[in-house]
Amino acid sequence: MQSSPRSGDAAWLAQLCISRTGFTLIFAAYAAALPLLVPEWNMSASQAGLIHSAWHLGYLASLFTVGFLADRYGAKRVFLASSIAAGASGLLFALFADGFLSGALLYGLTGLFSGGSYTPGLTLISERFDTGQRGRAMGFYLAAASLGYALALVLTGALTPVIGWRGAFLVNACGPIAGSLLALYALRASPNLVHPLPAGQAAATPLPAVLKNKPAMLAIWAYTFHSWELLGLRAWMPAFFAAAAQLAGRSVTEAASLGAGLAAIAYLGSMTGSVAGGALSDRKGRTWTMLVMSFASLACSLSFGWMIAMPLWLLVVVAAFYSFVAIGDSSVYSTVVTELVPRRYIGAAYSIRSVLGFGAGAISPWVFGLVLDWTRAADSSPLWMWGLAWSSVAAGAILGPLAIWRLRGMPEAALMAGGKR
Repeated sequence: MQSSPRSGDAAWLAQLCISRTGFTLIFAAYAAALPLLVPEWNMSASQAGLIHSAWHLGYLASLFTVGFLADRYGAKRVFLASSIAAGASGLLFALFADGFLSGALLYGLTGLFSGGSYTPGLTLISERFDTGQRGRAMGFYLAAASLGYALALVLTGALTPVIGWRGAFLVNACGPIAGSLLALYALRASPNLVHPLPAGQAAATPLPAVLKNKPAMLAIWAYTFHSWELLGLRAWMPAFFAAAAQLAGRSVTEAASLGAGLAAIAYLGSMTGSVAGGALSDRKGRTWTMLVMSFASLACSLSFGWMIAMPLWLLVVVAAFYSFVAIGDSSVYSTVVTELVPRRYIGAAYSIRSVLGFGAGAISPWVFGLVLDWTRAADSSPLWMWGLAWSSVAAGAILGPLAIWRLRGMPEAALMAGGKR
């Protein structure tokens, strides 16, 4: 049975969202400092991308594990336990990363313990809000993560010239610790629910139960292609802005700081996109919203890199819109899982989705870096380097709308948003 709205829902969601913002501060710190770390750690662009990929691979493993654990032991318990571990691993990365190998290992470890604040958090929201409010509620939760990315970029860009990139990393690493403390407070009265099997249904192995659910798998495949685009964008946008600033005549240090700040401004579009996309899907339908957002973000991916020589203010405007539409359907994919999969298997569905989505997202930054290396070796202009690199983001996302369209035509699509496709 769906839980009905109750008093205190807004305050509960606000506290959970603020804790999510704290958890994500460490996520974007590396991206903000990337223009400085590449020469200091003597890395190629593909190695720099591999460190991003290490984080995503760790995050993938985390999400796969916590989904099943949440089904078995309850989302609240898993959320709180992994949150504490995330705070400790973030500090280890900030204190001891000093090169490509240690950076990849420690950033991967940070990712490994970070998934517990994501899908179990979404499960907690689905347990508290009914379908008429769920898309918007999940949109706020994802918007809180975008706020954390933006704050991390601002903090890193502002603090690095003063206390160095390691000092900035340490400040950002305090975010998961604060998030854990707030989550403990926010969830103090929330029950730890372990959902039983649907009435009259025999026990089934979770993986086959989800894999045989064709509508759910179409949504999961669409999310996979979406993740390739979104995580590639997040990994490389600060470095792209730094390159644009250098092309405009700024020094490397100035460009790195400015790039982080401009990317943070653009990421504010992600905040509004998460909320707007979730609310729009509640009103207009899930697949309708996903199609609109995915086509718009594909158009941005195909064109953004070719704009590198444009004025910085114009790049920020385009990037804000790009961020808005790229994440505008993220909360919708999360909501759809809760509407197409029995409650008992929601954690397993999120686990499968995580393996595919964050697996694609782990490869995307590396491929982006490979394209940069190849075009640089060919002595290409910055326009061709970045134009082709951003086009690789679009290439991995292009099948998403096809999967969404097939889902839209299935009778099970009427289960979403109270019958709104």
